[in-house]
Amino acid sequence: MKYINHLTCIAVLVFLLSACSSIRVLNTEAAPDFNLSTYKTFDFAQGNTGADSTETIIPAEHIAALQREVSQQLEKRGLTRSTTNPDLLVNLGIVVQEKTQTRDTNFRTDAPYYTGQRRYSWKSKEVEVGRYKEGTISLHLVNNAQNTLVWSAEAEAVVPKKTTEVQARISEGVEKLFESITPASGQ
Repeated sequence: MKYINHLTCIAVLVFLLSACSSIRVLNTEAAPDFNLSTYKTFDFAQGNTGADSTETIIPAEHIAALQREVSQQLEKRGLTRSTTNPDLLVNLGIVVQEKTQTRDTNFRTDAPYYTGQRRYSWKSKEVEVGRYKEGTISLHLVNNAQNTLVWSAEAEAVVPKKTTEVQARISEGVEKLFESITPASGQ
């Protein structure tokens, strides 16, 4: 009986830790006939990352780390990188935006505008409590021969402030993206 209780506790702990992940996978979509195992080679589409003037500039080492992680995930699934007529083209999109975290000072729904004999004011408003960067990675796999999109997914997460932690977040995000390729569609 003790053994079953320990197993139950471990299972619940693993579930809670995986549920607390800071990376969310969004908008995963595959073509009806997509099967990753039918492809043998891949390469990255040219000029597929970067930012415009309204977005945060992404350091080249982060883009290289992202491409390295995508390569590892595809190689783990049996594909090899080839620059001459690859079966799949990988199109990466990266957006990093500055976000503001706020809290509302309205603790009650019917807070008065002024109270007290000397007209002390209590105005409901949002107060900035912090700033952070949120990154979104979009990954598209394109059948090179037919020039058609066969699989796409997006992941978003808060970008760590320490650059030493960014690599770990990139690895975790890319791994989560590739976990969303269901066994029926290619693993």
